[in-house]
Amino acid sequence: MTNYQLVLASTSPFRQQLLNKLAIPFITADPEFDETPFEAESPMALVQRLAIGKAQSCQVSKESLIIGSDQVCVIDGQIIGKPHTREKAIEQLMRQSGQSITFYTGLALYNTVTKKTESKLDTFVVHFRQLTQQQIESYVDKEQPFYCAGSFKSEGLGIALFERLEGKDPNTLIGLPLIDLVDMLSSQGMNVL
Repeated sequence: MTNYQLVLASTSPFRQQLLNKLAIPFITADPEFDETPFEAESPMALVQRLAIGKAQSCQVSKESLIIGSDQVCVIDGQIIGKPHTREKAIEQLMRQSGQSITFYTGLALYNTVTKKTESKLDTFVVHFRQLTQQQIESYVDKEQPFYCAGSFKSEGLGIALFERLEGKDPNTLIGLPLIDLVDMLSSQGMNVL
């Protein structure tokens, strides 16, 4: 194990819970980075740029490995954001009913000593069941997924919305691809096992 401090460049409780699965100590930092998309920027380029930018923007005092991650949800080529309201969540889920949506998650690991950044892009596809308005409203009222891209929590009751999930790492869907992260940490001399 190296002497690097591990830093998660995120205040997301979901990403913190995921990183806790690896049972290694870490701290969190709030990245100071403008997340405004560039004109005509693809969803894939956006999440990679934001993951790298978040990791590199954190100010730390110790030698650190800083994890940056960003995710977008795409349906019919259009980025779907967090709904923030009940009405918007219902609208998003109605649109996703019977459809397949893609999540693109950018992951970056920045070494403050070498000033080098490794980044990866993970893709995860969610295939929705055909849902009724009543099922959607019931789900939204029970779980209130107002701060989740796509208006669901796959780690909770949201799993009932899906017909099938397609991807290499289920953690990617929640916002932090742990399989890729373990490889990246290992390449920096920080072995999880």
